[in-house]
Amino acid sequence: MPAMNITPLPYAALAPDQIGIRPPDGRLPADIRIGTVALQIADLARSLAFYEDVLGFQVLRRSEGTPAAGAVAELGAAGSEQALLVLHEQLGVRPVPRRGLLGLYHFAILLPSRADLGRFLRHVHVLGVRIGSSDHLYSEATYLTDPDGITVEVYRDRPRSEWQVSEQGEIQSALDPLDLPAVLQAAGDTRWQGLPAGTTIGHMHFYTGSLAQAAAFYHAALGLDKVTWSLPGALFVSAGGYHHHVGLNVWAAGSPAATAQDARLLSWELWLPDAASRDAAAARLQQAGFPTEPAPEGIAATDPWGNRLLLRTDGERARH
Repeated sequence: MPAMNITPLPYAALAPDQIGIRPPDGRLPADIRIGTVALQIADLARSLAFYEDVLGFQVLRRSEGTPAAGAVAELGAAGSEQALLVLHEQLGVRPVPRRGLLGLYHFAILLPSRADLGRFLRHVHVLGVRIGSSDHLYSEATYLTDPDGITVEVYRDRPRSEWQVSEQGEIQSALDPLDLPAVLQAAGDTRWQGLPAGTTIGHMHFYTGSLAQAAAFYHAALGLDKVTWSLPGALFVSAGGYHHHVGLNVWAAGSPAATAQDARLLSWELWLPDAASRDAAAARLQQAGFPTEPAPEGIAATDPWGNRLLLRTDGERARH
């Protein structure tokens, strides 16, 4: 059932400029994408056993630890040298408690097709890995927890022709049961061979202490549209009419924020098409009272709960 008590419309029933609520002072371009996610974890060998063997990442590059810094591994999908995930070992960091810490709720791996999701589900079932799952109307999703207690979503998107919206342009979401037999059937006889070519980081989702503060940073200043705003305790924002590039919730409100002593998110990248759109976003953040600073990877900003965002451009990707 839809999460909101309305009569939904097909997504295509509304014009693109009727989807969502635009930010007041400037909007990110439609063709943004999420880049590399960097995590701090306690034991690199233990984490690699999960991220390689269970999730299907490939190790692209690896450096051993030194007295000053822990070991680091860059991970990606088949056929690409672009890192989707970087694991930074910091011995002794605490696992994420069951209730969560303000900061990362989960990062989400977007598979190219329903068949890929079916192959992944069959793979983790054979391994005996416990997962959660849900049908969100616009996507079919599974959830796993890594050895440090960090949650990872693995999902596939439905075509936008199957999405639903309200008359007000709110993208409709749900927590329906996943149709597991149909997803497995889509896999056919092909075996899972790791994350396939075309896999990306589809979205980020954060525990926050206040949806108003979260909207001030991600919507009003950064420039993402509000696209789902009626879910209890949650707000989803995106560019280009996507169901969400960033999820925000207050489901762990009252918990402390993740610190340097915790397994946590270190940074995540948002890629913009050009320097003009990157600089405009950075200027809006600065004007709204969220400091930005130049970084080797682009322009850095940090949200009120310590989530470090790196604004990058396609020109920088070409130079690297």
